[in-house]
Amino acid sequence: MNITFVNPGVDYMMQRIMAFQMEEESSFWSEPLYHFYPQLDKAYAASLPFSERKAYIERILRAVHVELEDSIQEKVTLYTGHWADCKGQITAALSDAFGVDCVSLFNDLRCNVSMNPIEPRFLKERYFDIFYLNSERGAIGECLHEIIHFVWFYVWNRLFADSYDEYERPSLKWILSEMVVESVMRDERLSSINPYFPREHGGCVYPYFFDMKAGGALILDTLDEMYRAQTIEEFMKNSYAYCQEHEAEIRDHIKRSEG
Repeated sequence: MNITFVNPGVDYMMQRIMAFQMEEESSFWSEPLYHFYPQLDKAYAASLPFSERKAYIERILRAVHVELEDSIQEKVTLYTGHWADCKGQITAALSDAFGVDCVSLFNDLRCNVSMNPIEPRFLKERYFDIFYLNSERGAIGECLHEIIHFVWFYVWNRLFADSYDEYERPSLKWILSEMVVESVMRDERLSSINPYFPREHGGCVYPYFFDMKAGGALILDTLDEMYRAQTIEEFMKNSYAYCQEHEAEIRDHIKRSEG
């Protein structure tokens, strides 16, 4: 398992930023941009049709990028060095968690260090993005979250033989994969190097999962009990059946939380 950290360039960054500024996007995904870049006038941007909004945001952020480019490149170097220090224990922990030899898996992962505060991942293409404002420890925390997705769906796909197209937002399979990260992260080899773990430090899953309930019980607690008691294959089957049973409650909670 290995990650190559890269500066993907301003054109890539603008493309990914605008993917979360579409008309149908919820505020949960679109508003962080305005928090981190106060140079943008959110009310003005919202008043514009998408084509004009895109031109406005890109014009402002391309100017910001000129000032940030050296810092982004420095972060590439910093993240690369810290990953090398942590790679061995991460690989060992995930091999144990998923019952596969991660040493020989995913040696071609790429991490784009980006201006985008939203951090998408692309399973089939084997790359993901992280926000440049992360510290080196924060970057490892974010990488752990994404790597768990890559290994989770590698094992999942071998088990279910379904399509990678089914693993993206807003599918129930995507929702489940986002919730189970916390249970996997409890391994001391992972939690000890993740500054966002435990929840009191920010958490390693979306915060709206913390108080999500199904049938009167907290979903993350139920999933964690299942994870600890079952093999990974049993857990995948049973946790997904559980989510299917409570899908309406899960989606209603997410819809209300995302605004």
